[in-house]
Amino acid sequence: MTIIDKYIIKKYLGTFSFMLILLSIVVLVIDVQQKIPRIENAKLIDPKLDLSYFLVHFYPFWIINLVMTFLSILVFISVIYFTSRMANNTEIVAVISSGASFHRFARPYLLTSVFIAGISLVINHFVLPWANIKKNELEAYTYNARNKEKVLGTAPASAQISRTEYIFVNSWNKREQRGSGFIFQKFDKDRKMMYELKASDVYWDKDKKQFVLNSYLEKTVNKDNSAKLGNGVELRKSYGHSPEELFPNELLGQNKTTPELLKFIAREKEKGNSNLNTHLNELYQRTSMPVSIIILTFLALSLSSQKKRGGLGINLAVGISLAFVFVFSFEALKVVSENKSMSPILAMWFPNIVFFPLAAYLYLKRANQ
Repeated sequence: MTIIDKYIIKKYLGTFSFMLILLSIVVLVIDVQQKIPRIENAKLIDPKLDLSYFLVHFYPFWIINLVMTFLSILVFISVIYFTSRMANNTEIVAVISSGASFHRFARPYLLTSVFIAGISLVINHFVLPWANIKKNELEAYTYNARNKEKVLGTAPASAQISRTEYIFVNSWNKREQRGSGFIFQKFDKDRKMMYELKASDVYWDKDKKQFVLNSYLEKTVNKDNSAKLGNGVELRKSYGHSPEELFPNELLGQNKTTPELLKFIAREKEKGNSNLNTHLNELYQRTSMPVSIIILTFLALSLSSQKKRGGLGINLAVGISLAFVFVFSFEALKVVSENKSMSPILAMWFPNIVFFPLAAYLYLKRANQ
């Protein structure tokens, strides 16, 4: 590794680290100021949920999620920034004039982007889910009243345990993990009901990992269509899954490491659940985003390695515009995929599919000048 390689890598990592810290501080201050009223309302629900509690138990993990979401954009703008400064100072001209090819000059960009992408890949698949568990425990308290009610409030819930077993709860409170109007039904292969269990109310016992049914009534249908009835005060049942997995929300996939998420998706497919695009988007994005770091690094290098009229300002303007398009396309394609208008794998890789040939064309064009 030559001196110029070390110099570029130092510039790359130094600028990237500065942008990372600056973004984290600015966004943290803005978000805290915006959400203070909601955090104060959360204290009415639980006295321990004050601002200091959120600063320790929520925002560090929220920052990790935010950084990993916008990491490729941070890299893109960082590369444009320090490369434009090098170009304006004629440092790039000096390197090329010394006999080094543009491909050789780009080598430290490749090494550093692969290094960052590798770390990002590991974090996305194994570390970020842990941070999301911590974040998602409290994030609902920072929502407005309507969205908070969707996550923490009471609503009807249903689950398909297998292709022949179903659970329905007329009113289920996700925060308290209790509800009323419980029904469990089991059918045979001809869709004839074989067993039905009803209970006036139900709650989840975290210690024993069981559902506790109160005032229950059960009916078993025999082969001759006769029915056997039974009832009781309390009945404990285990359906193999926690309430979070039986009645999942869109955040569940974020909380699972990739091996856990793959098992969850496979299990849901076996049950016949076809509404898995949100979780599949999460799965494919964990790999596509780190790959975009390498693509955007070379796109930024190609755009900013020549001295231009307007200098750093015009390069940053172009960079921020492209960054906006990149982020917007990811979010828009998530919605398209969730509406089943596009396969999740194509939706999550489509921005890379579009930006890769663009980056390759601009890079080769710059290298041949």
